[in-house]
Amino acid sequence: MTQSTPPRHAVVIGGSMAGLLAAAVLAEHATVTIIDADTLPDSPQARRGLPQARHVHVLWSGGARAIEEILPGITQEWTAAGALRRSLPTDLVTMTAQGWIPRCDEKQFNISCSRDLLDSVVRRRVVALPGVTTLQQSRVRALEGTAARVTGVRVDTPEEEGRLLAADLVVDASGRGSRARVWLEALGTGGIRQSEVDSGLVYATRIYEAPAGAHEMGFPIVNVQSDPRVPVPGRTATIVPIEDGQWQATLSGTRGGQPTNDPDAFIPFAKDIRHPIVGELLEGRKPLTDVAVTQGTTNRRIHFEKADLPDGFFAVGDSVATFNPLYGQGMTVAARGLLAVRALLRSKGLSQPGFGNAAQRALAPQVSTAWDLATSQDIMYPGATGMKPKPGAGLLDAYVNRLITGATTQEPLTEAFFEVITMTSPPTSWFRPEVVWRVLRASPQGALKAPPLTAAERTVAGLGADPADRAR
Repeated sequence: MTQSTPPRHAVVIGGSMAGLLAAAVLAEHATVTIIDADTLPDSPQARRGLPQARHVHVLWSGGARAIEEILPGITQEWTAAGALRRSLPTDLVTMTAQGWIPRCDEKQFNISCSRDLLDSVVRRRVVALPGVTTLQQSRVRALEGTAARVTGVRVDTPEEEGRLLAADLVVDASGRGSRARVWLEALGTGGIRQSEVDSGLVYATRIYEAPAGAHEMGFPIVNVQSDPRVPVPGRTATIVPIEDGQWQATLSGTRGGQPTNDPDAFIPFAKDIRHPIVGELLEGRKPLTDVAVTQGTTNRRIHFEKADLPDGFFAVGDSVATFNPLYGQGMTVAARGLLAVRALLRSKGLSQPGFGNAAQRALAPQVSTAWDLATSQDIMYPGATGMKPKPGAGLLDAYVNRLITGATTQEPLTEAFFEVITMTSPPTSWFRPEVVWRVLRASPQGALKAPPLTAAERTVAGLGADPADRAR
């Protein structure tokens, strides 16, 4: 951009994680206005437009590294604000469908904290970037332009209804409730296809006071997953240590086995799944919140990348695809996809013809990987609706099940498992010759029979030192 070239302007609809990261990427090439219906808080506070923030959020190492590339130093800022960097699987006690994963040396990591803290640190960094401004308590009414090109948005602000905000690029990051398809259809863009897989999943979360000494010793994340191979509702329970010495506990259940907002039923639900360890850890702990419940967790994907979009527009984050939150993919998918958009911007520039379509296609590989991982599992639960598995999916599932079985006993397969689950490497890495060789020889022999908590961790949690197997 030179002195004789007027500065370009981009509008980002939505101020959550995907929108903030999009703004950070675009700020290298344009002034940016972030539009959000809420008042964006200056500190880690709940906001109406992000109700799912009440539940456990996992930022895998694949996503954390991507955000670190976009905003250097952000990991240190998260930990300074109270977030915990947890080694995987060293700081993780998890029962997969195939059994307990051993707590070996670090293979990957995640960032553990409340979603409100995670967002607030990123928001503080992004809104301080040169050329980035926010338009709060404002709602986009429509896209401005034609089927050939989007030229801005019509927005209702506290001062003015239908205000025209001109833009060289509009990015929709407004989330699960996005109206982008309606807006595009109003401009003459039709035939945008949508896919869905709905397992009927419901989430319930409550925050507890962690036992004395648990935070200081680095108490692990504890998680019991469901087994989609068994034809019963899939139910899970998770405890994630977060900032301020708290435990964030989330339960989930698919159709026919959902948790409720009944506080008296929370711990019994956690004890009545494949292993009772999460319920036992919560028993006797002081609850700090009521039970928050979220429904409407359908996997939904809008195939913008296959449509003939008008120039000057693309969508990102939950506006493109929403996944079963159990897999913790959303933020990581958005961050890694936006790295691809950044590379496109740096090589071609914002002014290249067809940039919006090119950006949408650049995002698609990350979305497709997460979509396949999530929906291949969710469609297996009783009563699940939506697209059926692709031909050959059964053979692939059998291979992956065998790999995860191997991950319970062989450290190289544990490493391969976490590479993909944390979205550090694509699923194709599971088919490297050295991995295939080990998968073909995988066996559950020697697998752990009980949750691998240390004697010190059991003592702090009030469980005693006896790790007797109570798996059901």
